[in-house]
Amino acid sequence: MCRITGFLDLSYKGNYDIEETITQMRDTLIHGGPDDAGIYVEPQHGLALAHRRLSILDLSPLGHQPMEFDNLVITYNGEVYNFKEIRKELEKEGYTFKSNSDTEVILKAFHRWGIEAVHKFRGMFAFAIWDKKEKKLTLVRDRIGVKPLYWYFKDGLFMFSSELKAFHKHPKFKKGLNLEGLSLFLQYGYIGAPYTIFEDTHKLLPGHYLEIDLKGNIEIKPYWKVEDYLLKGIENREKWLKRGEEELTQELEDLLTESFKLRMVADVPVGMFLSGGIDSSLVCALLTKEGYNLKTFTIGFHERGYNEAPYAKKIAEHLGTEHIELYCTPKEAFEIIPKLPDLYDEPFGDSSAIPTYLVSKLAKQHVKVSLSADGGDEQFGGYLYYYSTYWRWEKFSKIPLKGLLISLLERVGVENIFQILPFLNRKTHLRDKVKKFLTLLKEEDYIDQYDITVKIFLNQDLEKLFKQKPSKEVSNLSKLERDLVEKLHPIQAFMYYDLKNYLPDDILVKVDRATMGVALEGRDPLLDHKILEWSSQLPLEFKYKDGKTKYILRRILYKYLPQELVDRRKQGFGVPIQEWFKNELKDLYGEYLSEETVKRVGVFDEKEVKKLLKGYWENRGVNHKKVWLLFIFHQWAEKWL
Repeated sequence: MCRITGFLDLSYKGNYDIEETITQMRDTLIHGGPDDAGIYVEPQHGLALAHRRLSILDLSPLGHQPMEFDNLVITYNGEVYNFKEIRKELEKEGYTFKSNSDTEVILKAFHRWGIEAVHKFRGMFAFAIWDKKEKKLTLVRDRIGVKPLYWYFKDGLFMFSSELKAFHKHPKFKKGLNLEGLSLFLQYGYIGAPYTIFEDTHKLLPGHYLEIDLKGNIEIKPYWKVEDYLLKGIENREKWLKRGEEELTQELEDLLTESFKLRMVADVPVGMFLSGGIDSSLVCALLTKEGYNLKTFTIGFHERGYNEAPYAKKIAEHLGTEHIELYCTPKEAFEIIPKLPDLYDEPFGDSSAIPTYLVSKLAKQHVKVSLSADGGDEQFGGYLYYYSTYWRWEKFSKIPLKGLLISLLERVGVENIFQILPFLNRKTHLRDKVKKFLTLLKEEDYIDQYDITVKIFLNQDLEKLFKQKPSKEVSNLSKLERDLVEKLHPIQAFMYYDLKNYLPDDILVKVDRATMGVALEGRDPLLDHKILEWSSQLPLEFKYKDGKTKYILRRILYKYLPQELVDRRKQGFGVPIQEWFKNELKDLYGEYLSEETVKRVGVFDEKEVKKLLKGYWENRGVNHKKVWLLFIFHQWAEKWL
């Protein structure tokens, strides 16, 4: 696990020091790679590659990067867990190896098979390979997007990096605020690929590769698509149903066990984030069954309704792990919040980034690698709002005289309702819920209803907020293949939506930046592509049954843990942001959302921000997430704009 960066300056004339520039870019990433560093330059082509290393496999100097072989040079971030199998295959082809690193295997696999080599890799990865003979740079990102990869192209300068902060060190980087990216942030709390917060800057989509030559021709292509497996599931549905629960449960358990064991490959200690939920408990249980002695880590909260730590502790005791927990206080949150712009480089609104950073810091004191259990909800239907959205969509489609109801509500107006019935203001978020209800009533399509459901700021909110409107409306829906959506059951379509959006652009970003921010490698055993391909074909009947979410996962877990330890309402990794910012952390909102600050940043209408903040302080039904997102943006802008 490492950090990478580099550039190809097609108009380089020696007008800046190429080695000094790439070194400065590289060393902005030292937090994610403190163990070693290297650069490779070809000034005649304006090419520079750089690497910061966090040593996990082959701790010797033989794993140093950038690594060269024949006509190829690689800088690589990630882990390919099955590298020993691929190495054996290459040895049969006549290749020899100097190191025990997966980097050398990737490099020589690419030398032997070209881009097709990527189909052999099981793991998480983002890498760049320069072909000295073909004069071509290739970037590759893993299938689901566990590892980040940004790129920039303007005025003949192409740059790439694991994190945006490296770009700021290049003298030719022109940073301009991307209003479409900002719009996505306000709608969802994160900026979905391929957008970023800056103009001319992009995220390489998961499962894609990019090639650029010395003429500046850029070609981006997919090499893996989850859609292919969702379609296979539709085509082979009856075959899957005939196989039955027993056979499928055992097949999944075998697949999970293999994937989990692969993630234990390391030359350093490995631990596990344990929340006490289905997914992390399952990873722990299966690895314990296989004889692994795990250290487990949990973050708790003193506020009621947010604390899962007691559940995690009971599961750890049952499985016999060495369990370590830490309770998060407002003081600790206050110390982390100012670090968020540095950690995430662009506005990132998932408040659970705070405990994720804390649990990563806790784990780093004991291990160098920690497993997490992300991806189970999106694959096996774990989010309760999948079912509530489906239920609501069905009910809304049957409302008699729906058009008349919409017309009546619009004529009365949401604000008038709250003036006529002022006691409604005391209901948390109710004003925003009524607005969203009206928007949902108008929408017939279930995937559009789901998109509205997960939004924080709606389009009509943004109309009032922006001083200068984005040039076009953008949403997460653009990444979905509409023909496929229409063939899926609505609940499957909601999972597909999250696999393309929420999982890679929120959850995985959160964990990657938090872990790498403390030089800890995070691994996601549930996101092996073999599991994703299998789960995408599995019929919904095995994911939701008898009122139980993640039905097939529960069947496996109940073999190793008492049912009463894990059967409870899903809680999620929530954070008491609303409570903290109305009490101990109140001054932070006052500072970053003051009229002076909002005016100085100059993106939003200061009167609209003031109105939102006032409504929040006075408990007038304003969604606290809106205020949090505005705070996060202005805190980020003060550092990076």
